[in-house]
Amino acid sequence: MTSRGAARPNGQSQASKICQFKLVLLGESAVGKSSLVLRFVKGQFHEYQESTIGAAFLTQSVCLDDTTVKFEIWDTAGQERYHSLAPMYYRGAQAAIVVYDITNQETFARAKTWVKELQRQASPSIVIALAGNKADLASKRMVEYEEAQAYADDNSLLFMETSAKTAMNVNDLF
Repeated sequence: MTSRGAARPNGQSQASKICQFKLVLLGESAVGKSSLVLRFVKGQFHEYQESTIGAAFLTQSVCLDDTTVKFEIWDTAGQERYHSLAPMYYRGAQAAIVVYDITNQETFARAKTWVKELQRQASPSIVIALAGNKADLASKRMVEYEEAQAYADDNSLLFMETSAKTAMNVNDLF
């Protein structure tokens, strides 16, 4: 008799665990969503990034202990004309990163609107992170760290400031 799928002596299969997560980035145009994804996935930064049309799809796998985490990343367009497409991208997502530009108060106000929409429409178990991008431009800061942290705390969001340009906190964010 032959055995199908031989078990390892410790009862574990040879392959490590693989987890797949759908993650969506939301935020105003030009806050750095595509730059954050590009830095995370390819380790690159381009000073001048074309605007995303609709959404871009990228994947990245990260190994944590004995688990491989595969991210399916939807980088959505920030222009208002694409807003109606957003639910199509965050539907079924396990995580969302709402990005704002620390040098632009309006993008922070808009980020709050995205958070409200996700809390209303997305899966109740979605993990939402708030990312204040462009931390390398702190001298031009218009949104105080403490203000964003307090908002994140009040809304049970993960929060960190990032810089796609210098790679500060990008991997930690994802």
